[in-house]
Parts: sequence; structure tokens; C-alpha cells
Amino acid sequence: MSLPRAGLWIACLLQTACSLLAQQATGTLKEVDPQNGFLVVWARGQDRTLKADENTRVLDAAGRELADGLGAAELKAGVEVTVTVERRNGQMFLKTLRLGRAEAPTAEGGKPTVGFKPLNEMTSEDEYKGEDGGLYGGGKNDPPAAHLAAAKGEAALPVPLDAEGKPSKDGVVVLVSISMSNATQEFSTFKSIADRDADKSESLTIVDCAQGGQAMAQWAPADAKTWTEAERRLKAAGVTPAQVQVAWIKLANVRPAGDLAEHGKKLQQDTIAVLHNARERFPNLRVAYLGSRIYAGYAGTALNPEPYAYEGAFVVRWLIQDQIEGDPDLNWDAKLGAVKAPLLLWGPYLWADGTTPRKDDGLVWERGDLGGDGTHPSDSGRQKVANLLLTFFKTDPVARTWFTQSGRGK
Repeated sequence: MSLPRAGLWIACLLQTACSLLAQQATGTLKEVDPQNGFLVVWARGQDRTLKADENTRVLDAAGRELADGLGAAELKAGVEVTVTVERRNGQMFLKTLRLGRAEAPTAEGGKPTVGFKPLNEMTSEDEYKGEDGGLYGGGKNDPPAAHLAAAKGEAALPVPLDAEGKPSKDGVVVLVSISMSNATQEFSTFKSIADRDADKSESLTIVDCAQGGQAMAQWAPADAKTWTEAERRLKAAGVTPAQVQVAWIKLANVRPAGDLAEHGKKLQQDTIAVLHNARERFPNLRVAYLGSRIYAGYAGTALNPEPYAYEGAFVVRWLIQDQIEGDPDLNWDAKLGAVKAPLLLWGPYLWADGTTPRKDDGLVWERGDLGGDGTHPSDSGRQKVANLLLTFFKTDPVARTWFTQSGRGK
């Protein structure tokens, strides 16, 4: 790839009315040309070609100067970076490049609780806007017996595949993430700890394909750039789309509006499109673990505050229930007709009512678990989600069979 000349790169780095935030964005480093002072960063759904000069600072994740600047060995394709730009003499220049995600200043405020009962604590007698409780409905947090049996069956169970998607004892099972900024922050932390876990299957490769600013509506078009970037990340990881068999998909849309019936329907339709695209792009995708957002009562923007974060869980449930009831748009079984989607299951349920501990595991979301905007997780928040993901995949009766070494054959 030859680096283009500077020019069309930064005017819309962030689509926000706040000029301060418009100067900073987090993305994925794709290429660096230290000799000519250019770099390419994938941010907000497209490549950004940035110009550096003698005033540009290049920092590590702790904020320390890297002695070799743009020539530092740490600046490799695929790493997450935060870029800050400034306008000088009518032009925009790269002011700072920092490895990792720089946290925004912490803002106080928000609500420590909103008074909603977590879906996995609601019973069949509870009601929220006409919906009863339980992840799978009827107050139940486990899938119906027939759906669970299907998930454990040969048609849905991932097996190691070679690069062409054929079963091979030397092949791999690829687990990917699909969603927006919260998801990539959380899943990349999960990947880091999972890859160090001694019980993770040697046949498993984890690839974070979630991308900042790219919620379900942005993944919904079949030709969306998110899919191109996902395939680039798979290639960088040394695997192919044909080896992707499992996905974690976190449901959310940017700036939802209206009641549950309105924004929920939009999110449902966007997610169905995403599932269709995923099955088309990854022909051996067998299972998708769906999830909703973490607590958003501290949110200081309209990006995705409460009650939308809470209500996203009902959309997850609608999709799974529709598949169980035989919706042809969500058919996963070739015996029943054209395959349109993977088999759908709940992943870990991440929402808790702020500082009110969940009954089953004591999960809370304190202000410090969220970044400055009250919406994106801080380091501690990312670690909480990562731990929930790891625990789920290691202990879930279906997931552990392909995720762990000890679970193989169970």
C-alpha cells in the first residue's frame, strides 16, 4: 500500500458537535512511514492518512515518549492508538500519537442506580413494558431443552477447520467479535487474558473485529467497510473467513430514540441484517452469542444512555425467541431450509443496576468503571466484562466444549 498525500484526512475525524472531542480519536494503526512523516489509522469506519511534523509527540500507553518516534518498534500494524490533532495555519497536524486508548477526563454525576431489575433476576410474574423476565423468557435463564440440544449437536458444534473451511485436526476454530467501541474495548481485554489462560483450547484463535463507532446500523449494509476491516484483521491474525465459526455480537445502536417498541424494532432489524451478512461473509459461522450493554446510568451524552442500554436485552431475547419459533429469516438448520443465520444463544449478561449488587454474582457498576463520558468502560470496566466473558466461555455447557482444552469431547 502506498501512502497517499495529506489533505482529505481529518476534517471529520469525529462526528460530534464538541470541538474538543473532535480533536481526538482512537483507531487501529495500519501503516507508518517515519521517513516521510505519514501514518494511516483506521478510525470511525475509514482510513485516515495523518501528517506528522517535528512537533508531533509519540507516546507509549503510559504516556512516556518513545525515543524512536514514528520509527519505534511498538508501532505495528493492528495496534490500537489514540491520535490528537490540531489546526495550525489553516491545516491540521498530528499533535500526539499514543499507544492504546487514552481516557477522557473523568466526569462526575449520573445516577448510581435507575431502579430497573436485571433481566436475569426478573421472574415470569415480573413485567417491564409488557415483557416478562428471564434471558429466554418465562423467568428462565437457560435455553429451552430442544434449543440447547441443537446447540450441542453436530450441526452447531465448532470443529477445527483448515484455511479452506474443511475439517482438519491441525485446523482452528476462530471466535470473533462484531459491534462498536464498547465491544472492541472489552473484547480486546478479554482476548488478552484468554490468550494467556492455560485451559484455552490450542485450536482456538480469538480475533477482535469490533470497531469504534460501528454499531449494528453501521454493520447492517452488506457492503459496509466494517466487513472489509474485519477480513483485514482476520488476515493479520493468520486465519481466514472460512475458519470463523463463533461470534460474540453486542447489540446497540448510536443515539437510539423512542420507546422500546420503536428503538427495539430498529435494533432488531439491523441485527438481523448483521447476522445475514455474517453468515454470508463467514460461511461456516455456526453459533452467535448475543449480548446487551453494560449499565449506562452515568452517561453524560445521548450516545446510548438508559433506558436504552437496559432495554437492549429484550431485543436479544426477541431474536433468540424468533429463531426458536422457526422464523425463516433466522433459520440456522440446513434441514429446515435456506440457512440465513447462525444458531443464537445468550452470551454473558452484562447489565446490573449500577451500585446495586446483582443477586447471583454481586456485579456492580461504579462510576469509576466508566470513562469520562459515562458510556465507555474504563480500564476496570473493561476488565469486568473481560472476566465475565472468560468465565462464561469456560463454564457454559456449550461454549466450553470448543473454548477449553479440558472441555473438548464433553
